[in-house]
Amino acid sequence: MHLPLHIFEPRYRAMVSDAMARDRRIGMIQPRIMEAGAGDRPALYDIGCVGRIAEIEMLDDGRSNLVLEGLSLFRVLRELDVSTLFRQVEAELVPAGEPETLSLGARASLEMEARRFAENQGYAVDWEAVSRLDDQSLVNGIAQIAPFDVAAKQALLEAEGITIRADLIVQLMQFFGRHDGDDRVTLQ
Repeated sequence: MHLPLHIFEPRYRAMVSDAMARDRRIGMIQPRIMEAGAGDRPALYDIGCVGRIAEIEMLDDGRSNLVLEGLSLFRVLRELDVSTLFRQVEAELVPAGEPETLSLGARASLEMEARRFAENQGYAVDWEAVSRLDDQSLVNGIAQIAPFDVAAKQALLEAEGITIRADLIVQLMQFFGRHDGDDRVTLQ
């Protein structure tokens, strides 16, 4: 998938500068919930994603807009003790599994729940375009843009295979898209 990013914090500006001077690759990983005494270095999840800066627009004030193209999942082996503004880890790439397709029932269930969720959220969706997406693009696209919390997003990232990820998306849409009694959808 492609992820548009607006880079403005000094640590991320430094990371982008370093990546552009090397191989245009950066790792994205979520911090775990902030624990008391963790300061600005909370523990990290074990699994992240490495991406390549596919496009970059440098702005006059040092900020930048970029598009990160996801390449592979990685597993953190250890965090490095570095003097850079940005955190660095030693990691191993997680091999991609064989390409999968969804069963017709799983695809129909995902699309039906996505329609219900989008309608309840008030999202405008081009369902004709959605129906033309391949299974990988559909599942990973929903996982990327759905307004789930960090733990749910991490679970989707770590799900092994598209079938398991699609099933988890359906469960999450049902959970996060429940109504609060006033005909409003709650996400928390």
